[in-house]
This record gives sequence, structure tokens and C-alpha cells, in this order.
Amino acid sequence: MVAVPPNSGADMAAVLGRQRAAFLNEGPPSFADRKLRLKRLRAAVLAHRRELGEAVSADFGHRSRYETDILEVLCVIQAIDYLGRNLRRFMKQERRHVGLFYRTGRARVEYQPKGVIGVMAPWNYPLSLTIIPLATALAAGNRAMLKPSELTPRTSEVIRLMIEESFRPEEVAVVLGGPDVGAAFSALPFDHILFTGSTPVGRKIMKAASDNLVPLILELGGKSPTIIARGRATRQTLDSIVFGKLSNGGQTCIAPDYALVHEDDLDTFIAEFGASIARFYPDGPTSRDYASIVNDHHYERLKSLIEDARTSGARVIETGLTPERAAERLRTIAPTLVVGAGDDTKIMQEEIFGPILPVRTYRTIDEVIDYVNARPRPLALYYFGAQDADCGKLLARTTSGNVGINNTLLHFAQDDLSFGGVGPSGMGAYHGIEGFRSMSHAKGVFVQGRWNLPSLMRAPFGKIADLGLKVMLGSDRRSKRRGSSSA
Repeated sequence: MVAVPPNSGADMAAVLGRQRAAFLNEGPPSFADRKLRLKRLRAAVLAHRRELGEAVSADFGHRSRYETDILEVLCVIQAIDYLGRNLRRFMKQERRHVGLFYRTGRARVEYQPKGVIGVMAPWNYPLSLTIIPLATALAAGNRAMLKPSELTPRTSEVIRLMIEESFRPEEVAVVLGGPDVGAAFSALPFDHILFTGSTPVGRKIMKAASDNLVPLILELGGKSPTIIARGRATRQTLDSIVFGKLSNGGQTCIAPDYALVHEDDLDTFIAEFGASIARFYPDGPTSRDYASIVNDHHYERLKSLIEDARTSGARVIETGLTPERAAERLRTIAPTLVVGAGDDTKIMQEEIFGPILPVRTYRTIDEVIDYVNARPRPLALYYFGAQDADCGKLLARTTSGNVGINNTLLHFAQDDLSFGGVGPSGMGAYHGIEGFRSMSHAKGVFVQGRWNLPSLMRAPFGKIADLGLKVMLGSDRRSKRRGSSSA
């Protein structure tokens, strides 16, 4: 397969046409065919594991191969294995309830492939956020076209070669190119689109897809709050927050975006945060396990967020060991706490996507709930504390994508949990059976039995229809009472 040339809307449409024709000609793939495609995808990822790790690191400037293996390759393999293990159950028809009047018939739901799925992937996890949606599409019996990010070109090229070696272009195709190609891609008449990226771009994708009435899964972002209960600013808590915040240099859509800490625990939180970073990154921001920022634009954007907060009067704390050494490595920002930033600062309004954590204090859980609810619904919410009344109140009265209790990020790795945002943080879900069903059409089927009681309710209407309605609707005693009182 040859990648579709950039800026070639006609060529992309031609690839889509060939995939749709193959889907219609060959029909829905069998269980065995789907298993084989998942097996081929799994083998391809493992065969190119080293190349992928090198490409991701080169695209970022520096990212540890361990982070790529753990946060991307491992997640992909686990997702493929999960889909393979559960595929027969997912494909199985579901028997549904039949009303009393229709009991001679049978009802069921069949999950059939939609056709061709368009996958638009971001740069921050360029492997897993391309391949997990692809695996889901293949498990559901679809063909797929992939549009990896132009901001990680080396990784996108490895993905292209990997797919070329493993699939016919009528099964899976890769489109390479920049924003113009992405815009043309989103305007194609797919049977479903899955987009992962920012909320502003998600709005554009949804608008383009609406012209063809293409259904969407939008995995966006937002400012995911992390709430630390009073007295829980402990080493264990901060180790988990540091893992979630600084993995991939903070360039994670479900990373803790800001922390709400009880006012009694602020100093302890700051000290434990720095201590955790020192344990994670003993060579400071030049540690081999600490990722740099993907490009100059995002690096300068993050620096401007810090400067804006500092100018507004917030306390900026570069923390961990030797934070000043960040300047020694390309596009590297030291782990930074921003304490007391106002709601009008850019850092409290924009998704951060970097190793910067704003910290605000609170007094009561009701204050926390009001603060979270006054903002757009986030993709993730994290709570550290006992599963007590405060925890229950927080879960019941706030709405978010997924929730992590006493952990960060790990909900994404639970393959049997659905994953998806709400409103500005997204719509639809993938992972779990929800992902399979999102990329399938749930077709209801009703089979009429030998006896057809509803046929008694056909014209010409008369006594039989009256009797049938009386049986189904019941007698209206209240109407009778009202009638006699009026008389």
C-alpha cells in the first residue's frame, strides 16, 4: 500500500470508495476473520516495537523508551488481547423482551459492522491512540482509514509501514498530511469517525462530519481536577499524582490538570510533591525518563502560561532536583507548581498539557463540588481519600468522563471500562463492550410467530378492536366516575 498523498481529497475519496466496495462485496467478516486481523495487528506492533520507540523519542526530542513501551505498546497489546478474548461474546445476538400481546414472536438485536471507520489520532500518544481505535474497529468487523498526527511524522511513517506490511489497502489505509489533509479527511462520508484531540478542533470535526450525517466519537480534553482529602497529602498520594502529571512530560489528555488541596495541607502537599519528583527523576529535568515538549509552539505556549500566572501574582515553584538544568536540554520544562493562580489567568482557563500543576486550596467538600461544577465537564476526575460520605457526595454531584479514586491514569488501562468524555470533553465512548457497540450498528429484528395476535387489531375496526384495547389499556374507572358525576 502507498500512503495517500497529502492534500489529495480525490485520492482519499477513492480509497474510501474501494474500502466500502470491498466491505459490501465481501460482507461482514466472520469471527475467525476478525480474530486473524487482530492477531496480525498485534504481531505488527511487536515486530516494530523498537522502531516505534525510536521514532516517538525523535519526534518529541526525547521520550524514554520505557514510557513508550508502558504507556503505549503495553496498552495496545492489552487492548487487542481483551478484544480477542471477548470477541465471540460481543458478536453474539442479544435476545430482547417481547410484550405480552406479541408473545408469539421473538425479538433480538444483531450487532453488525457499520462499514468504514475514520480514525483521526493526536500526537501525544501517537501509537496507542491510533492503534486501539483501529483494533476496536477491526473487532467490530469494519474497514478503517487512519489519519495519524503530522506533529509526530516519524512515528506516523512507522505506523504507515507497519500497516502496509500487515493489511491490504481495502482493509486498512493510512493517510499522511497536515491540517488541510485532516480537514478533507473529516469531510469524507465515513460510516463513523473517531477523533482524539483538542476541544476547538473537535468542534471543527463535528461540523465537517455533520454535512454527511456521520456519527462521531469525540475524545477531547479539558481541565481534569484532582481533589486531595484533608490529611491525605501523603507520599503515596503524591507519588500517584506525580506519575499522572509528569508521565510523557504532562502531555496527557487525562493528566491531573489542577489540584484542590485542603488549606491545612498546602505546605505538606508542596513538600511531598517535590520529594516524589526527586525519587522519580534523580537527575532532575535532564533525567532520561523525563520527556521533553513535542515542539517549539507548545514549549512557548507553556512558558507563557507560567509567565502569565507569575505576573498575576501567583507563586511559581520549580521543584524536584536541579530544576534549573531544564535549560540544558531542548524544549524541556522543569516540574512546576503554580499556587494561588486566579480564575482569570490563562493557566486556570486552558488545558495545560505540560509538567505544570496549578494548586488551589479549599475548606469543605461542598466548596470543591461547586468549583468543579462551575467549569466545563472534564475528561477525568481524581479523588484521594477514603470512600466515605465526602467521596460519595463528590461522585454523585459532579459529572466527568471517568473517575480515579486513589490513582491517576489507570482507568484508561482498564479495558473493560468504557472511556469517553461529556460535553466539551467529548461524546461517545470506546474501550470495553461500549467501544465495540459504538462502531457497530445495533439492528433490531422481530420474528413473527405462527399466531399473530396483533392482526386482530386491523381495519375494519369493531368489537374485537374494542376488546383488544380494553385488555391492553385496561378499563378507565376514573373516566367512568367522572362521567356519572357529570350526569
